[in-house]
Amino acid sequence: MPNFADQDPALRPLLDRVLSADDRARIEPLLTELGALAAGEIDRQAALADANPPRLRSYAPDGERIDEIEYHPAHDRLAEIAYECFGLAAMSHRPGVHGHPARTPHTVKYALSYLYVQSEFGMACPLSMTDSAARVLRLFDPERYAAEIAALTSTDPATRATGAMFMTEKQGGTDVGRTETVASDRGTHWTLTGRKWFASNPGADIVLTLARVPGQGEGTRGLGMFLVPRLRPDGTRNAVRIDRLKDKLGSRSIASGEVTLDGAYATPVGDLTRGFRQMAEMLNVSRLSNAMRSAALMRRAVRESVAHARERVVFGTPLFEQPLMRATLLPMILDAEASLALVLEAAARLDEADAGDAAARDLVRVLTPLAKYTVCKRARTVTGEAMEIRGGNGYIEDWVNPRLLRDAHLGSIWEGSSNVIALDVLRCLRRYAAHHTLARAYGERARALSLPAGKRLAVRWEELAARGDRLLAGPAAEQEMRAGRYAEELTRTVMATLLLEQAAYECTAPVPNGRALLAAHVYLALLTDPEALPRTALAHLAALAEGGSVPIAVAEADV
Repeated sequence: MPNFADQDPALRPLLDRVLSADDRARIEPLLTELGALAAGEIDRQAALADANPPRLRSYAPDGERIDEIEYHPAHDRLAEIAYECFGLAAMSHRPGVHGHPARTPHTVKYALSYLYVQSEFGMACPLSMTDSAARVLRLFDPERYAAEIAALTSTDPATRATGAMFMTEKQGGTDVGRTETVASDRGTHWTLTGRKWFASNPGADIVLTLARVPGQGEGTRGLGMFLVPRLRPDGTRNAVRIDRLKDKLGSRSIASGEVTLDGAYATPVGDLTRGFRQMAEMLNVSRLSNAMRSAALMRRAVRESVAHARERVVFGTPLFEQPLMRATLLPMILDAEASLALVLEAAARLDEADAGDAAARDLVRVLTPLAKYTVCKRARTVTGEAMEIRGGNGYIEDWVNPRLLRDAHLGSIWEGSSNVIALDVLRCLRRYAAHHTLARAYGERARALSLPAGKRLAVRWEELAARGDRLLAGPAAEQEMRAGRYAEELTRTVMATLLLEQAAYECTAPVPNGRALLAAHVYLALLTDPEALPRTALAHLAALAEGGSVPIAVAEADV
């Protein structure tokens, strides 16, 4: 039986390094179970849900406005697996999920979600928003919203709730300060009036949104965060009108729509003067989820490409053995592996930041937009290459490639398009000297490795820090023009450092293996010289693509 966890040469070794022994033992049976489901039932249900998108029923037969969204049974089964069987939205917030004595680490959650998303991308959106909504309420208003937190983190089908974030408005888009939705204080509660242009999971039970608080000021300073329930306290439907559902290119299994708040019942969350900053917490966690989803799409695309290249014989030779195809597959394999390493690294630092580690908080602040920028953009290329590798069949909806490609493009758009994210990175450089934070942290980690490439990476970090200083010394317009390329350089150097750390770990394992060292060396070589021809790696492509042993001496050779 196929199993996506078993077919991933990087996942288990990475988890061996980043998880405690107890957490690693707890996750193993879940990897096996979810890996099999992802390769089987989840994949089948995802194809059905994609082909049968949600439908809006605005009115009941008697003319009453109901605004209900009808889902195909495949969607419901996918939700059951995610929310109830595996508790993917609950595990970061409550103890006891899968027997974990405390809240489950983010690294575990993202590793399991990564397997799920390889077959079902769309469901990860409401999952992420439910998870993030619980996080925001827990951080900023836990006593008032104890019941809502319990519902958002429930795995019981009778009590669980889903969350959503309504932020984008037609006239504002990325410029959240132009939000026009107005909040009115009614004494015991507030009411909200306005229109939200992109609302994923518009039928959510619990919505967090921003609205302008009269007298609080202009721009983002004037925005407060509010909770809008699907039902009022008396059980009647809230004044949240779903105007229409979006006809989307991808992520078709879940609903996104345009929503009008017509005097909707709402209650404030936390400090109303800090609404935008509170929403930013939800946004940032969602951005890391975006990167995880894109890493998952890349891994699935690579798996499909390798399987096809193994089976397809052209002019008497399997495609996998042909030189140009091997050169095409190699960077795709490396990108998928490096992206997973970055997602798990950011998740580990988020665990530390949540525990009060200030240095980890500084790293997470910049790692999150870096991962969102680079991983999501690269997924578009990797899924496109995978479609081309499969040829004409790759363009046909009977195969998974069109869905992977369509979904990959969304990763670079939602929660901030690439240019927006690059400017967020630039703000981190300007306000917090984040390039020096990265250079110190990862330069020291590279230098500490007992591998010659570690010293080269440490030098590269010094050079990148100096480049960042020169960038910030230039005119503001030029800083913005260069922000994207510099963000990618930072991200790829973090990735190179992480791959080399993994290599050092695997080289000193009880059964030493040079596979990760070969991957790290090739990644660094191509980072330094994109025109390099890594002959050693191309000769050992099977081990890099599917797992296997590579002698350390071979991996240490020039690539």
